Amino acid sequence: MEKTLLIIKPDVVARYKTGEILARLEKEGFTILGLKHLVLSPQAAELFYHMHEGKEFFEELIDFITYGPIIVCCLGRENAVRYLREIVGDTDPSKAKPGTLRAIYGTDTRHNGVHATSPDENPLREVHFFFSTHELLS
Repeated sequence: MEKTLLIIKPDVVARYKTGEILARLEKEGFTILGLKHLVLSPQAAELFYHMHEGKEFFEELIDFITYGPIIVCCLGRENAVRYLREIVGDTDPSKAKPGTLRAIYGTDTRHNGVHATSPDENPLREVHFFFSTHELLS
């Protein structure tokens, strides 16, 4: 079983859509291996999004992801990373395929509803940024 990470962003949490998203993920065959509800500190957000440091949107990204509670999920299934990216959709909700999470819950590129690990990045780095091994179901 492959593991990946999903973050439900603060604007979606504030709209009480977390349950809908988690139910959808389970219907898509994902097992929730770990789940946390937390407020990310600016320092932790900068570490997590370090690959974007220096880009024009970095400061706004940090401000946004830290303004309220987020839900962090470790998800498992076969081909989890790529399949989750399909369900999540394009970073720009206006370009995301109908029915994808970003098309449903996103409002613009910055407020796109969720973060999902990219296949080009290290999914386990992202999972273990938020979860220690003993916090995850096997």
